[in-house]
Amino acid sequence: MRTLITGASGQLGIELSRLLSERHEVIKVYNSSEIQGGYKLDLTDFPRLEDFIIKKRPDVIINAAAMTDVDKCEIEKEKAYKINAEAVRHIVRAGKVIDSYIVHISTDYVFDGEKGNYKEEDIPNPINYYGLSKLLGETFALQDDSLIIRTSGIFRNKGFPIYVYKTLKEGKTVFAFKGYYSPISARKLASAILELLELRKTGIIHVAGERISRFELALKIKEKFNLPGEVKEVDEVRGWIAKRPYDSSLDSSRARKILSTDFYTLDLDGMVV
Repeated sequence: MRTLITGASGQLGIELSRLLSERHEVIKVYNSSEIQGGYKLDLTDFPRLEDFIIKKRPDVIINAAAMTDVDKCEIEKEKAYKINAEAVRHIVRAGKVIDSYIVHISTDYVFDGEKGNYKEEDIPNPINYYGLSKLLGETFALQDDSLIIRTSGIFRNKGFPIYVYKTLKEGKTVFAFKGYYSPISARKLASAILELLELRKTGIIHVAGERISRFELALKIKEKFNLPGEVKEVDEVRGWIAKRPYDSSLDSSRARKILSTDFYTLDLDGMVV
C-alpha cells in the first residue's frame, strides 16, 4: 500500500513514517525541516499540491501538517487558514480523483473548553483562530470515505511536557496553566492511527490520552525524573495572545472500544529530550 504523509517532519509525521515504513510504501512530504527521502512541498501552492498527489497516486493520504502555534495563528490568520483549512480542501479534491482514503488530523481546540471530556458528537465552538481554522479544515475533510482524528497535546521532542522537563532540569520555575487537556505521545498516536488504517474507519473519532491538568502533569514529570525546579499553577500564562480553552479534554471511549492499542495511558517515556 502506498501512503502519503503530509507534515512528515513533524512530531507525529516522524513516528508515522517510522511505523508505516515497515508495511507501506511511504511518500514523505515536508515543508520546513528537511527529512531524508522526503519531498519538499509548500501546501499553500495549491496547483502543485494537487498535481503532486495525483501523480503519486497514494492509496492513503494522512494529513498531519498544520500550523499549530496558537498565538501565531491569531496574528497570521490568512496563513493559518491556507494551511489548516484551504490546503485540506485541495488534498481532498485531489484524493477523490485517485480514490485515496484520507485521514485528517484535527484538534481538541475546536471546542470552547467549557465542559471537557468532549465526545465526537459534541458541537464544536472554537474560541481562538487556530481552533476555527482547524474546524474549517474538518468541514473540507469530512467525506463519506474519510476519517477525521481529533487529538490533544501531541508531544515527542516538542510540546508542554518537553518544555516542563527542560525548564525544571535547569532549576527554573514552570508556570502551568491550570486548565485540562488530554496529552498523547506521538508514538502512541501513530500506533493508534496505524490500527485505524487497517480497520478503514470513517467519520470522526477522538484519539487522545487521559484527562489531566497541566499543573498535575508538570508535577508528574518533576517526580518521575527527579527534577530540581518548581511548579506553580496560574490562571493564564504571561505573553499569551490567543484565548485557550479551560478544559479541552477529549472522551476517547469510542476509540478505546475498537482499538487494541493502548494509546490512553500517559507515555512520558515517549518524550525525546
